[in-house]
Amino acid sequence: METESFWKDRRVCVTGGAGFLGSFVQQKLRERGVGEIFVPTIEKYNLVERDDIVRLLDDARPDVIIHLAAHVGGIGANREHPAEFFYDNLMMGVQLLHESYRRGVEKFVAIGTVCAYPKFTPVPFKEDDLWIGYPEETNAPYGLAKKMLLVQAQAYRQQYGYNAIFLLPVNLYGPRDNFDLNSSHVIPAMIRKMIEAQEAGQKEVVLWGDGSPTREFIYAEDAAEGIVLAAERYNGPDAVNIGSGHEIAIRDLAELIARLTGFEGKLVWDTIKPNGQPRRGLDTTRAEQYFGFKARTSFEEGLRRTIDWYRGARTAQTR
Repeated sequence: METESFWKDRRVCVTGGAGFLGSFVQQKLRERGVGEIFVPTIEKYNLVERDDIVRLLDDARPDVIIHLAAHVGGIGANREHPAEFFYDNLMMGVQLLHESYRRGVEKFVAIGTVCAYPKFTPVPFKEDDLWIGYPEETNAPYGLAKKMLLVQAQAYRQQYGYNAIFLLPVNLYGPRDNFDLNSSHVIPAMIRKMIEAQEAGQKEVVLWGDGSPTREFIYAEDAAEGIVLAAERYNGPDAVNIGSGHEIAIRDLAELIARLTGFEGKLVWDTIKPNGQPRRGLDTTRAEQYFGFKARTSFEEGLRRTIDWYRGARTAQTR
């Protein structure tokens, strides 16, 4: 079988493998029979530092690197720490890919971000439109730092014949997500706010912006499947979107989460806060054509699973 023969006896290093998406990527690799998965933790390896990257490669001796590690956050965090988001993500990616090439790592799977797209990209976002403008200002330093991995991967392929690929996942959600209101993204933040308001008997929940922007979300387990399929089957220079093809307005998202959590109070929009990119939805044709990936989990089902997981985690914390 193609899957088993590709992964047989290969050692895989998953940076960020201890994180949200990484936990699902590890699961997908194990399902394929990968025996040696090396997951560096930030306590042992600071991937911003070249010496730590060299030590990681000495310790892991990987055949394949899936580079998920990133310094990430929501709009608020990006506005407060633009320099850190730029420097940390750029240095991690550039040095890790370079040292992987020098070390002879067989394949490098670079994970970008939908924030790399220009602010006014026509919807649905096609990979060929990545360079038609500047990203949305609040997260441009992060988006551009990650987009340099595409430039680097293509340059190293052109000059050295190095097999580095670049994937662009849309916004993720699912069980095990980050629900810290200071750094979480929109879905976990809304779920937490509505459940806490419900428990406290509050009559309203305040949400950022005016609710007009649209977003696309992909269930984290689906995204992990797309990434592992690309690692297995795709060996080309083109950037590839990993998405669900389902675009939804933030206002509609809030009403859906209110219904699924059972929150019956008022949704109040704080229009002083920024909206972020006006619209976001991906063209997912390339992923299906290049390596046969299509997201499987319906949005409502994915949200139900995420809400159920978070309720369970809250209950476990209070015991």
